[in-house]
Amino acid sequence: MKRDILSVYDMKDDLEDIIDLSVKLKKDRSIKFSEKKILGMIFEKPSTRTRISLEVAMKQLNGHAIYLSPKDMHLGDGETISDTAKVMSRLLDIISYRSYSHDNVVELAKNSSIPVLNALDNKEHPMQIVADFMTVYEKKHRLNGLKLAYIGDGNNVTNSLLLGASIVGMDISIACPENHEPDRDIIYKARDLSLKTGNKIEIVRDPRTAIDSADVVYTDVWVSMGEESERAEREKLFKDYQINSELTDYADKDYIFLHCLPAHRGLEVTDEIIDGIHSAVFDEAENRIYSEKGVIYKVLS
Repeated sequence: MKRDILSVYDMKDDLEDIIDLSVKLKKDRSIKFSEKKILGMIFEKPSTRTRISLEVAMKQLNGHAIYLSPKDMHLGDGETISDTAKVMSRLLDIISYRSYSHDNVVELAKNSSIPVLNALDNKEHPMQIVADFMTVYEKKHRLNGLKLAYIGDGNNVTNSLLLGASIVGMDISIACPENHEPDRDIIYKARDLSLKTGNKIEIVRDPRTAIDSADVVYTDVWVSMGEESERAEREKLFKDYQINSELTDYADKDYIFLHCLPAHRGLEVTDEIIDGIHSAVFDEAENRIYSEKGVIYKVLS
């Protein structure tokens, strides 16, 4: 039976196993598919890290990746998503889809007979979270019992962090302005998962409350792709949510700083933090290769 990864929730039973596998694949690059596998990468939204890391991941696994932008396809413009899925299923071994719409990702997976990976949509970013937690594990040697503070907009990354933290038993505190909280249904799912792992979830307004004694400090851009018209309003709204040395004084003295990138320096984070001794953002970016190898190897094995 084929397996899709459309949400972090789809890894609720084996997220830590996938992270362990990713660490193993980073150390031992001799582990490869015995037969060449082909990944089709649909990109409605451009990306630096996701495209490069997926292509490198497939190359290291004895595979090949094909980049498909909207101008290369008829997806949603003359051809239905379901027809596209059925055709690609005959030609490829696996599909990754970076989309503006979570519903479209679900529709593609529903009609595909091969695995579909969500490479980011408006609701979640599951591949990113595997790299994030892999990085935390490398730096802290554990996940359970740590505290992650997310400061900023409750976006797709926040949604996936919430689910991931609840799966591995990591406390998570989110500071965001009113009306910028994570998705309500994601919060409910995370709280349901927390009944098993016992992690604490809180959503607050004051960044100092969220970051207090945090082992991991995380932020993301205030203005995501497609929200450019709201730039001035958002920058004013989030100005007190910047990650700077004054705020990080409240974190644990050995905290690590994460950002999924690209970063808008001087807005959500200052240079002294992203370039400082606590920053692991470039390790995190490199780990996209190995975490994606872990996910791909797992779903195709």
